[in-house]
Amino acid sequence: MDLEYLKLALVPVVRNAGAKIMEVYGKPAATELKGDGSPVTEADAAAEAIILPALHAVAPGIPVISEENTASHKLAVSEAFFLVDPLDGTREFIKRDGKGSFTVNIALIERGRPVFGIVYAPALDRMFVGLAENGATETSRGQTRQILVRDAPDGAITAVASASHRDHATDAWLDTHGVERTVSIGSSLKFCLVATGEADVYPRFGPTMEWDTGAGHAVLAAAGGYVTHPDGSEFTFGKAEYRNGPFIAWGRKTSQNQQV
Repeated sequence: MDLEYLKLALVPVVRNAGAKIMEVYGKPAATELKGDGSPVTEADAAAEAIILPALHAVAPGIPVISEENTASHKLAVSEAFFLVDPLDGTREFIKRDGKGSFTVNIALIERGRPVFGIVYAPALDRMFVGLAENGATETSRGQTRQILVRDAPDGAITAVASASHRDHATDAWLDTHGVERTVSIGSSLKFCLVATGEADVYPRFGPTMEWDTGAGHAVLAAAGGYVTHPDGSEFTFGKAEYRNGPFIAWGRKTSQNQQV
């Protein structure tokens, strides 16, 4: 797949989905609960209705696994597939707290690895794009810049953690690694803050699905970061039911993450 072509074709689509989300954001929240107890809004469905036809037009031969399309969750894993979360951070969207930490996510997975990802935070006007071997960029207020993970200072790393799903395992990991500064934010923006050098590590022990993480992982990897299981082994995609286990998303290597 031509990743530059994919970028040109999908960035406008993601912006359109973000604009639709913001239309809904300006209205009173109408929320339902899915079978697993997680919330879903009109914005999730509206964004997905924009994204899925576009993906089928751009890459008709590549399966799409999308959060709100439950039938797609039963598809067998193929060599290449898209992961879509039309509104990641629905809980933050519902809060209307002014932080804007919800995103539109599209990722392309090839042979178990994320090679392309778009993360768009429409309320913040921050668009992150990562292409394997071509690097990662952020576009905000009409300006585009290359982004890279930073060299983290030993003993003074900054972690980013979930705003709505912080758990005891995460706290224990942070304590064990001597992390004193933590930024709390929702959605796949956590990966992006590591990718831009605003943070150094994102540990996640609570449950996530692959559509939650594929796009952010792609952006981080293109910016020079990487994601592992807590034991240090490579974190890949195409798992049973597209369900993730615990992971640690790192920026540049330091003595702390070499000793995981």
